[in-house]
Formats: sequence, structure tokens, C-alpha cells
Amino acid sequence: HYMFFCGIMTADNEMDIKEAFQRAQKGHNNKAKLVASLKSRYNKLEDKTLFHEEFVHCLKYAMIVYKREPAVENVIEFVARFATSFQSPPKAEEEDQEEEEDEDDHPFLSFIFNFLLESHKANSHAVRFRACQLINKLLGSMAENAQIDDDLFDHIHQAMLVRVTDKFPNVRIQAALAMTRLQQPKDPDCPTINAYMLILDNDSNAEVRRAVLSCIAMSPQTLPKVLKRTRDIKENVRKLAYQVLADKVHIRALTIAQRVSLLQQGLHDISESVREVVCTCLLPAWLGRLDGNIIEMLHRLDVENCAQTALETLRAIFKYKTNEEILQDRVQLDSRKLIPVDSLTCENVLYWRALCEFIKAKGDEGDEMLEQVLPDAATYADYLYGYLRAVPVLSEEQRADFSQLELVMTREFISQQLIYLIRCLDTNEEGGRKRVLAVLQEMLALPQTTSSLVSLLTEKMLTLIPDDHRRIQIVAEIISDVREPIMEASMPVDENESRRQQIQLAEVKVRIMEAKQTLEDCITAQEFSRAAELKDSITELENRRNQIVQEIAQSSQPADKESCTEKNDPDTLLRCLTMCAELLKQISLKTRIGPTISALMSSLVLPSIANSHPAVRNMAVVCLGTCTLHSKDLAKTHMVLLLQIAQLDEVKIRISALRAIIDLLLTFGFQLLSETAASQTAPPTQSPDRQEDAPAVANENQELSEDTAQSILVMLSEFLDSEVSDLRTETAEGLAKLMYTGRISSAKMLSRLVLLWYNPVTEDDTHLRHCLGVFFQLYARESRAHQEVVEESFLLTVRTLMNAPATSPLAEVDVSNVVELLVELTRPSVLIKPSAKTEEVCVHDYLAVRICGEMLKDPTAPEVRLYAKTLSNLELSREETVRKDLQTLLQELVVKDRVCLRALEKMLCQLVNSREQAKLLSSSALQPLDVNADGQRKVSTAKGARKQSRRAESSDESDGENVPESVHMVRPSRRAKTAALEKTKMDLSKLINQEANVS
Repeated sequence: HYMFFCGIMTADNEMDIKEAFQRAQKGHNNKAKLVASLKSRYNKLEDKTLFHEEFVHCLKYAMIVYKREPAVENVIEFVARFATSFQSPPKAEEEDQEEEEDEDDHPFLSFIFNFLLESHKANSHAVRFRACQLINKLLGSMAENAQIDDDLFDHIHQAMLVRVTDKFPNVRIQAALAMTRLQQPKDPDCPTINAYMLILDNDSNAEVRRAVLSCIAMSPQTLPKVLKRTRDIKENVRKLAYQVLADKVHIRALTIAQRVSLLQQGLHDISESVREVVCTCLLPAWLGRLDGNIIEMLHRLDVENCAQTALETLRAIFKYKTNEEILQDRVQLDSRKLIPVDSLTCENVLYWRALCEFIKAKGDEGDEMLEQVLPDAATYADYLYGYLRAVPVLSEEQRADFSQLELVMTREFISQQLIYLIRCLDTNEEGGRKRVLAVLQEMLALPQTTSSLVSLLTEKMLTLIPDDHRRIQIVAEIISDVREPIMEASMPVDENESRRQQIQLAEVKVRIMEAKQTLEDCITAQEFSRAAELKDSITELENRRNQIVQEIAQSSQPADKESCTEKNDPDTLLRCLTMCAELLKQISLKTRIGPTISALMSSLVLPSIANSHPAVRNMAVVCLGTCTLHSKDLAKTHMVLLLQIAQLDEVKIRISALRAIIDLLLTFGFQLLSETAASQTAPPTQSPDRQEDAPAVANENQELSEDTAQSILVMLSEFLDSEVSDLRTETAEGLAKLMYTGRISSAKMLSRLVLLWYNPVTEDDTHLRHCLGVFFQLYARESRAHQEVVEESFLLTVRTLMNAPATSPLAEVDVSNVVELLVELTRPSVLIKPSAKTEEVCVHDYLAVRICGEMLKDPTAPEVRLYAKTLSNLELSREETVRKDLQTLLQELVVKDRVCLRALEKMLCQLVNSREQAKLLSSSALQPLDVNADGQRKVSTAKGARKQSRRAESSDESDGENVPESVHMVRPSRRAKTAALEKTKMDLSKLINQEANVS
């Protein structure tokens, strides 16, 4: 224990004070007995003045100790208990008035408060800390309804308002805690609450922010500030913010948007401990205030618009429940293990889905549980079919009625959740699986099925069919049925027979398409005998088709001649294209584009590209883009079309085309463009006497492909400047993918992305900011080659920011912040796989040479100070040639700015050993040109700089611990293969100066 001793005292009562303080230092002593004994002595004294003075004399020994020693903490605790023991017990209300005059009857308590208030301005941060700590403990130890004199209240208030701005975080923490009971939440101008809100927004120390979070009173005024701390940079602050919201804020006090936002952020927080607080504190607190009713909580989350967040919330709740607890609440399932159709709501169907999915994810363990909450596949298929058939289709007039529209939207949401539940069914049993498939196929073919469900229905249907060729056949049949429906007969017909005839017709049509495609292939390959056989079989198939059509016509009304007409209305086309797009997404990329898909492309997709309806065009572009990923030949054929669409159509369709282009470049690379150029310019056949022209054609193709690559990059650059945020974001994400995968290597493009990330215009585009933030870190850490691209973009980026006109949003960007990022990204130590070639010069060496070269151009330029600071932060290698080159460059510099001088001296200290430092500094041109009145030069030493840095650290420490800033270690010595200076003279080929290098 840390022991301290009071001065020598002679009188009996003085000895008691000394003894009490000495015994109070030891944690095992009973402080209550010490307090009672000393209080008894105090009460017997007639003149208390001497006691006060000696008590404070002993207290001062504790107050000069800043470190959180147990002995000192024990003494502070004892003093607080002793001082507050003089407080009167709480009075009854009727006694208040007659005893009001005697309220200020505790001279000792007043004396201690006044002594502490005099001490709070002391030069010693230890004294300021202890004064605030004691005031905090005194106020905290007082009774719940204790009253203090108004003047004393004001003095404490004023003193603590000063101390919450103290240089030392520990003092600020104690001052903030001391003000807890001085808050007046009902006063909109309460100084304490205003101070608290300022601290939460602006204090740089996380522990101070935590202290304020722990004691701030909740009100409509303070709630937004606490909510903001859930996005704090420090994990512990976010954690406490969620804890405070769980403990102090009722779920009803938050808006729906705030609840959803809290859950979205909290459940996806990067820190596991924060996610745990959300799951184990916030959610149980909300449920507890709603009597544990999960459905009631879902009502308060707007599940229709935030289904994903609601699902994640339910999973988080289930995660901390036992299997028995999970099964206890089975929503409102009846004896068939189904929710009665009349009882279906958005909340209970989502709960049912989440419950089933959670149990299904348990694997074999969950199979038995799943049987208790979900029926067999056939029963569920009939239930789903009944509900989907009942969803009404609204006319245009009915859609104008909001109440009707809302009702249908709700039913569509419920339908979606019921379709999602199919993945939880046990479809191993053939009968049940066939029944589910039949229902899905029928719903897709029905005209009244809402178009919003088509994609989901197709996806679930395809997951039940493992074979790609079977998938293609079924989807083609459904598309055929939808586009060319058999007209309903007015006279009764046998439904089964009618269905059989329709299937036969669809099958024959598919076989005709396949045969025709094969016929074309045979003619191309000059297999004429096989082609003749195919022509005969096509004739037979067409006769069979005509026969089936005739049979269908006969089974309906004789007068009904239009039994099969192709529908080309937007709804039908959109429905068919949606099924086609889903099919192309689901089938393997290795599956060859056969005649069926080729027929769909020529009869459905390509004609729809020119459709007047935007939604149809968009889905056609999605189909085209997905289809080209399956076939390089198709990609080469349609690349130019996609490029045209990306520049000319509506925004949504341009984005779809852009995604397709990016995907094609990621899949096939930029060589796809050279092959496209070759296929478009090469003659169909080449005779022997024309072969000598082949090299010329090859060169022409290469130039064409380079031009096309360049034009694509110019187009993407223009999109980055677009005022349409969605287009800008999609382009940035695409470029990030192309750069990360090595398809593009361009310093200029990287610079553009960095500037876009910092540009205030993109501040609200969270997706863009998040995407680029992740990309920069991953890209730079991936390889040294990537770091070289970042290094090359350094000066480009800084120049752009420095030259930005005042009217440009880039003028607001903090250049030093950007420079700091680029320096961090190019550190050799951040590489995932450091280079095995030990003779390589590190990237920071090259960067140092670039910066020195830039400073030499104009040593008086305003950015020189920034460059000098950057140089001193670089992680340089030990390679001698590089160091000598850099010394030479630095000694040529003549700068006047003192900040630059200090930074450059630090740089020189890194470059040379201690024996050479004095000599170098004395001969260097880095001496300041201005002198003081006494003629002495002022040269800041490294020692002085270290002192300054230590002083600066004090503002960041907390909990009595000084944590110095991490110093970047200089890398061990490496042999350099190439001098850093030489790199700037190398001719790295003409491509360096182009927009980008592409592969």
C-alpha cells in the first residue's frame, strides 16, 4: 500500500485525526467505526476551527497524489463518509418550515465544500483531480432528498463547469460525475445538460464521453445525443450507449426509424461485445417493457419495410433461448401446424418464417422440432396455393384508392413470406416435392399472380429442380404458356385433358426450336446429310404441333379460332423476362447456352431491349447481361450494345447495363474488347495470298481494342462526376472491383476514387463511403504492386486538392487527412504478404523522393509544410544509396518556415546515425534564415520535440495511465537493387501516362 504521514501533532484531538487518517488508508479497517469515533470527538469540541484546519492538513497529503493508489482511494472514501455523516436525516414535510432556519447547521460539511472549491483551480492536476473526485463523492453520498444552500449549489455548479473543460481527462471525468445531481432535465437551458451534450459531441477522450453517458439524464433534448454515441468510434462508448438506452429509455420513447436504425447498426456492429449488449440488454429490455410479447415488438418495427432487420432481430432473440422456450410460443398455429388464413398478419407470418428458418439451420438436431411448427410439403403446398389464388388483382382505378392498395401490398408481403417458407419444407419425399412444384408452376402460369412474386416463385421452383437442362425446359414451357395462352372455352372441358394437351404442345414447340438450332449448326458445319434428316423431323414435329392445336380448338367452342395468340403487352413481357433472368442466374456458368435459351434470346430478350416500357427494357438488359456471362461469343456480340445502353437510356437501365459491363470485364478481362474488335474487322475467310496482311490486321485490332478500353474508362470517369448518386456509386464500386482484381492498374483512377471518398458531395451516400473505405484498405494490403499505384497517385491527389477553386466542394477537404491516409496505405508493414525480395526498395522510399522533388520545385509554396510533415512520418528502408540520395535532396532545400525545419530535421535524424547528425545539421541549408534580436539562431532539438510530444500526450491520457503515441519502427536494413532517385528517371512505357493499364 501507498502510505503517507501527517505532520506531528500534540493535542489529544489532533492525534485522533492523524490516527483516523492512518487507519483509513488500510482497506480492511471498518470505516463506519472510524467515522463514528472521530465524529464523537468532533461533537465534544466547542471551537471546531482547529479541528477543521488539522483535518484539511491531513487531507492535503492525499490530494497531492494523482495515481489511483488504494491507500489514497481509501482515505478519500473515508473523508466523504465523515463529511456526509453530519447531514440531518430526511425531514417530514410538516417539519420543513419550522426547522428551515437550522438547515445550514453543519459547518464541517460547508467548510469541506468551500476548501474543495478553493482547491479546484490549483496548478497541480492531482489536486484538481482529487477536489473534483471528493465533490463527486460528497454529492453522491448525500441522501436522495438532501438539500444544500443555493449559494453553495451555484458555486459547485460554476466550479464543475470550469473543470469539465480541464486539460486532463481524469479531472474532466470526475467533474462530469460530480455534476450528475446538478442536472435539471425539465429546464431547456440547464447549463449542466448543455455542458454534457457538448462533451458527448466534442470531447476527444472516450472515457470522458463514457462518464457523461453514464450520468446524463434522459430527455427529448438529450436522447439524440445518446443515440449518436451508438455510432461512436470507440467500442466501449458504443457499448455503454446501448446499455444506457436499454436501462433508461422505453421503446415507446423512440420513433420507428430510431428503433430500426439502432437494431441495424447494433446487430451489425464490428465489435462482438457491442452486438452482445444489443442482444442481451437492449432487446430483453424492450421485450420486458412489452410483457415479453415478440409479436407486439414486431408491430413497433414496421416489418413490411424493414423485413431483413426484423428477421435479424428475431434470430438474435432465438439465439439466447433454449429449444423448449423457442417451441413454447408457436405463434397461432392450429392443429394442422398452420396459421389460419384469417389470422395471417405481416408480424406473425414473419415470426413463423424466422422461427422455421432458425430451427432448420440447426441441421439434424432441428428436424424433430421443425415437424412441430411446419406441416408436410403437400399440406403446405395446398395452403400456399389457396392463399396465393385469393390475392386480388387491382385495376388502375382501384390502385388509386390507397386503402385498397395498402391491403393488397400487405397480402403480397404475406405471400412473399409464405413462399420463403418453402425452403424449410421437407421435400425429400417425391409426392410432396411434386405437389409443391406443381403449385409453383401453376402460379407462375396464372395471369392473376402478382408480378412482384414472379421472381421469388421462380427462384424457389428452380431450387427444387437440381438438373439445369430440366430447369431450362420447365421455364421455357411456362414462358410459352404465359405468352401464348390457350383461350378458355365457354363450354365445359376436362381440365386434366386440357392441361395434358397444353404440356404436349409446349414440349413439341421446344423440340422444334431445338431441331431448328441444330439444323443451323449442321448447315454451318456443312453436314448436309444430317441437315436433310433434321428437316424431315422438323416437318413431322410441325405437323404434330398443328394436330395438337386442332385438337385443342375442337375441344373448345367451334367458333373460337384464336386459340393461340402471342401476347406482347408489358405485363406479360415483364413476367416472362423476370422468369428468364432468374433462370439465367440460377443455372451454372458451365452450362452451355443451348437452342432453348438461344430461342428465348431471339424471340423474347433482344426484341424487348427496344420496348417502349422502361421496366421491360430494364429486365431485358438484365437478361442480356446475365446471358452473356455464360458465353464469351455472346459477350463479344453484345458488348457494344450494352455500352450504348449504359450511356443513352434511363438511369435505372443504364445502371443495369453498367453492372453487366463490369461483370463481363471481371469475367473475361479487357482482352474481350480486342477479340470483339478482331471478330468485327477480320475477313470471313483468308486465302494464302492474304496471309501477309495478318500482322497489319492484328496491329489494327490491338489499336481498336486499346481505343475501346480507353473509351470505356473515359465513360466510367464521366459517370464518377455524375450528379446521379446511384450511377456514381455503381461506377465507383465497379472500378474498385476491377482494380482489386487487377483488371485495371491506374494511379489516376485511384486518385479519382480517393477524391470521391473525401468529397463532401458524397457525405450522405453511405453505401459509396463504406464500399470505398473497405476497398482502400484491402487494395493496399494485397500487394506491393498495389502500394506502388497508391504511391503514384499521391501527388496527383494532393495537387488536385491544392488547386481546387474556392467554389469546388473539394476546397473543404482537409488535405493533411488525405495525405495521412495515403501514407498509411503505403506502409511496408501493412502488407499481408511482404515481398520476399529483400533487395527491393520500399514504397515509402520512392514516395520520399517524389515529395523531395516536389519541394525543390518551389520551397516557398504553401504545401511545403505539409510535405515536410509527411516526410517525417515515412517508414524508410536502411538502404544506403537511397539514404544518401535523400540526404542530397534535403540539403539542397532552403526553407524559412520553422515547422518545416523541425520536420525536416526529424527526417535527417532518421537518415543518419548520431555521430553524423551534428556535422550534418551544422552544414545543412536547413538553418532558419531569420534570427532573433540577440543574433542567436533558434534551432529546435529532437529533445525539445520529445518534451513537446510528452506535454501533448497529457490531454489524451485517462485512468491515470499515460499511453504514448505509437512510434513507427524503422524497417531493418535492406540491400537496394535500384536507387530511389533512379526510379523517377525510368521510362516505364507509354502506358504510364495513359488513363490506365488494363488487362
